[in-house]
Amino acid sequence: MTKLKVGWHREHFLSPLLQFAEQDKGDTFELVECPGGTGEMQVKLKNGEIDLCIALTDALIAGLANSQDSYKLVGRYIASPLRWAIITGKDSQYNTVDQLKGTTFGISRLGSGSQVMASVLSLNEGWTEDEQPKFKVNGQFKPLRDSVNSGETSVFLWEWFTTKPHVDSGEVRFIGSVYTPWPCWHIAASPSSSSSQISQFLTSLQQYVRKFNSPEAREKDDVDFVTSYFGHQREDVVEWLKSVKWEEDLLQVKESVVRDTLKVLAKAGVVKPEAESLDIGTFVNTDVAQIV
Repeated sequence: MTKLKVGWHREHFLSPLLQFAEQDKGDTFELVECPGGTGEMQVKLKNGEIDLCIALTDALIAGLANSQDSYKLVGRYIASPLRWAIITGKDSQYNTVDQLKGTTFGISRLGSGSQVMASVLSLNEGWTEDEQPKFKVNGQFKPLRDSVNSGETSVFLWEWFTTKPHVDSGEVRFIGSVYTPWPCWHIAASPSSSSSQISQFLTSLQQYVRKFNSPEAREKDDVDFVTSYFGHQREDVVEWLKSVKWEEDLLQVKESVVRDTLKVLAKAGVVKPEAESLDIGTFVNTDVAQIV
């Protein structure tokens, strides 16, 4: 049987997947790193470079609502929201969110989580049509940081704890944060991939994910893994683990999560309002995932 190609982004949320990969040793799947995040994974799914990915809920659902057909949801991964940092340059003129009205935000790719959450921020802040942010595609994390320091962009949005070491070093600054109004990570796969193979992969991954909900994980075992692999400060990892709730059953997708996410995305102008009435089959591969 052909090995699954699994897209991933270098974030601590993917630690259970990395632990599974260490045990699998390449027998059943291989990891394909996607530094550009969810946007890059969507491109790789379209190009047939990966079979499956663990990625941001909002960007995956927005892509499907906007007629992407190279993947469908096959499972869920994180039950808690994601904290997005609002990041500016070390010497920039920006110190508050209110100063960002009408400025140019850096994003990784069009339709990416960094763009979706900029629109959610605008919605939360009640910015008018004239105050909406403009967008500059910068690609990966390093060019985004360079862009706010050069003044090419005012800010960009990225996951809080991934960015924190670069704030601690003085390279960039936090000026705020915004939380997703939905569970932050889901699992998507190409419709051309084997449903049985994907189901087997997710069933095996589930034991590693569940372990991260255990007291032992939060106190020592997985703190050690995340600290060692990603180089984060131990106290940051402990704080992060306290904020995360992992899904217990990966092979399920909640219809209410899809519907509620679509409502917010429509209000934020990320998808058209009629997307809210699309059939759930537009979003979920029911040969793999149970709709609950």
